[in-house]
Amino acid sequence: MTPTSRGLARELGLWSLTALVIGEVIAVGIFLTPAGMATSLGSPAWLLAVWVVMGAMALCGAWCYGELAARFPEAGGGYVYLREAYGPAVAFLYGWKCLLVMDPGVTAALAVGLATYVGYSLDLSPLALKAVGIAGIAALALINIVGVRIGAGMIRWLTVLKLGALALIVVLAVALGRGEWSNFTPFLARRAGSDPLLPALAGGFVGAFFAFGGWWEVSKLAGEARDPGRTVPRALALGVVIVTVAYILTSAAFWYLVPVAEVTSGETFAAQAGEALFGPAGGLVFAIIVIVSVLGSLATLIMALPRVYFAMARDGLFFPGVGAVHPRFGTPARAILIQATLASILVAIGTFEEILAYFIFVTVVFISLTVAGVYVIRRRERTMQEPAGASGERGFRTPGYPLTPAVFLTLAFVLLFLLAAGNPIAAVLGVGVVSLGWPVYRLVFRRR
Repeated sequence: MTPTSRGLARELGLWSLTALVIGEVIAVGIFLTPAGMATSLGSPAWLLAVWVVMGAMALCGAWCYGELAARFPEAGGGYVYLREAYGPAVAFLYGWKCLLVMDPGVTAALAVGLATYVGYSLDLSPLALKAVGIAGIAALALINIVGVRIGAGMIRWLTVLKLGALALIVVLAVALGRGEWSNFTPFLARRAGSDPLLPALAGGFVGAFFAFGGWWEVSKLAGEARDPGRTVPRALALGVVIVTVAYILTSAAFWYLVPVAEVTSGETFAAQAGEALFGPAGGLVFAIIVIVSVLGSLATLIMALPRVYFAMARDGLFFPGVGAVHPRFGTPARAILIQATLASILVAIGTFEEILAYFIFVTVVFISLTVAGVYVIRRRERTMQEPAGASGERGFRTPGYPLTPAVFLTLAFVLLFLLAAGNPIAAVLGVGVVSLGWPVYRLVFRRR
């Protein structure tokens, strides 16, 4: 492959990118989130409605990101789109947030989750759990340094295993008749003891958003996609649709297997479903399925997220050496090492989950700004008759524009309101810490 102008080879096709979307999104959330949503909503119809609405929101956002990726097919994803829409200062703040907190924090969280389920299977000590988490990060970082094709190949197979496991749960649940169809009745009416509808919908909406979280990360690999104007938009949309269907079917299988009245937590919900399907070994079987799911998500994060630091360095907004491409493997090796090192430190320290929660609100703000960037860039294109993007071609256009980004932004505003109302201190602190990047940009990187 010939390196692009950004120094990275275009080696990722449609299936690899789609697998990356699915691999990133489907982690442990689908095994934990439906329990709280089911008990709170108290109705299969309302649970279905929440999944469909969140899937529609994700699809609207995916189409917008797809258009931006077609216009600016570079490594960096949201960082590049914010730079083109609002300028380098906003893009730097996004990268500041990603580098210092969100990327290593999410990576560490998944690594700890992976280690926890490995520990469940092998009965490991707390120190051994930390070692497993760090070893997982190091191994996946090494694979992604050696080559994007190798990393993508591994993720493709993990995605096949992941979807196959979820399909097996659904098929076995029905084929073996281990559940009760009466668990779905009444379908529309809410069962006694459910939470009030509006708070239940609010909690379900937030939970479903986290279950869908991460589809936007794959756009950071647009600089390594073949024919990015076609493959990236298609992969984003196809991946979101497959995830939505998988979530609906898996939630239905859980509801069929376990009466909602008997659910006490996400862990017990999954364990009860596992026991109903596989008997006493159900807990171990589900632990193995979760390990595969989390491993795929962790591998995708370690592949996609460092492209932001790589792009920042290329723009002069980070240390220049981070923008170097490995002379043998053709990957942003130093950027990958930075993320892996910071995440490993957080795993060793073990105090990151509460800090990470502070930045969820501001992350949704940046995603919303990115989607709104479609309006900004199109308006600028009309008024100044600028070229459509770095590729010089318009390529993919968001279906249903201007309604599509408006739908996403409306639902995002609702989500931001719920997050701020639920934890206003965390929202304010997250915005405050990100704002501290402004003087850093002005004093250190602006002249570059």
